[in-house]
Amino acid sequence: MYRLIALLAVAISAAAQETPDVKHDMSQMGHDMSNMPGMNHGAATGVGTAMDASGTSRNPASAPMNMRHFSAGRWTLMVHGSAFVTEIQETGPRGADKFTSTNWAMGVAEHPLGGGTISFRSMLSLEPLTITERRYPELFQTGETAYGKPIVDGQHPHNFVMELGVAYTHSLGAGTSLELWAAPVGDPALGPVAYPHRASAEEIPQAPITHHLIDSTHVSYEVVTAGLTHGIFRLEASGFHGGEPGENRWNIGYGSLDSYSARLSVTPSANWTGQFSAGRLTKPEALEPGDQTRLEASVTYNKPYGGGNWATSAIWGRVHKTGDGANLNGYLLETLARLRGRNLVTGRIEFADKDELLSSGQTYRVSSYTGGYTRDFYFLRGIVTGLGANFTAYSMPAALNAFYGSHPVMALLFVRFRLKGGA
Repeated sequence: MYRLIALLAVAISAAAQETPDVKHDMSQMGHDMSNMPGMNHGAATGVGTAMDASGTSRNPASAPMNMRHFSAGRWTLMVHGSAFVTEIQETGPRGADKFTSTNWAMGVAEHPLGGGTISFRSMLSLEPLTITERRYPELFQTGETAYGKPIVDGQHPHNFVMELGVAYTHSLGAGTSLELWAAPVGDPALGPVAYPHRASAEEIPQAPITHHLIDSTHVSYEVVTAGLTHGIFRLEASGFHGGEPGENRWNIGYGSLDSYSARLSVTPSANWTGQFSAGRLTKPEALEPGDQTRLEASVTYNKPYGGGNWATSAIWGRVHKTGDGANLNGYLLETLARLRGRNLVTGRIEFADKDELLSSGQTYRVSSYTGGYTRDFYFLRGIVTGLGANFTAYSMPAALNAFYGSHPVMALLFVRFRLKGGA
């Protein structure tokens, strides 16, 4: 309880310092940035575009940017980032409580080169420091390890280096461009935009329980991607190391290019983007035998309007495990609506097949239902501070009641700090 009081004290202090007549920064809204360097939405440009998010995955072009842009000669520099300070409370026999923080910061530098654009990109996170015991509690979440054991009912922290790479884009004329992306740490062409950067998920600090079925490859090693864009279509292929990051979250892992993927993306307008992708991962889980094949499809829609925007994603992922022949599906529907500039309403519905909840390895279909609200304040220059909360309820087979209780729930109260967008 004392942690809740401390968190509320921070939020109340922030609200008390708010300047009443501060107007909403319209740079947070979705808008056409096509006249800015590196912001051509008609064809893919460098990794630093408004559409590109994690790796070479894409949000709709009309989605809010939340970036700061600078110029230094012929260089275009972009920075953005977000940090949640969160109190987690869970019920049931497997529930837990924790005061923690999820966070990341990104920097991009673009420069014209040889008739194209070269982009250098990095993303860092202090989660190895701010998430203690190598996990934060999240009911029905599975994937990766902590202290040599599989993580069950918890989410691992991100690595200190979440992304480090370089991209080159060159126009081939007639609405066609070639893109090359190489990253010691990065996101291959597999799946949708990862949840920390997805336009529909930016106000939900916890990972989806479908994370390891739909977007867990966003931190991979030795990534090499080639892509070709023509009009509204983009075709990419990647080679990468399939093993997920180890428990040492401060280092940069490495390995052979033993896995591959391909993705077809479609962006019919500034408000829509969709993708279908497939991949073969060599031994992604350290404690599981065998490889995985994955199929993933998603569509994201963003609608800008006066005082806000509405972003919604529908995502499906299927994992086939060669070790035991299991087929696991994950379904996610996620939405975020900004109302009157400062009010954000969020929702997420998931259906996930889980085979790691019990030692028997039996597969169970679990559902989660999340709703939340955030209120933005502008009391720090260059920072948007949000006071928010969300609540998650679950449904599950009766066989799990003895382990989780009949009606487990999770509640999060958080203060969020995000870099304010603008030129």
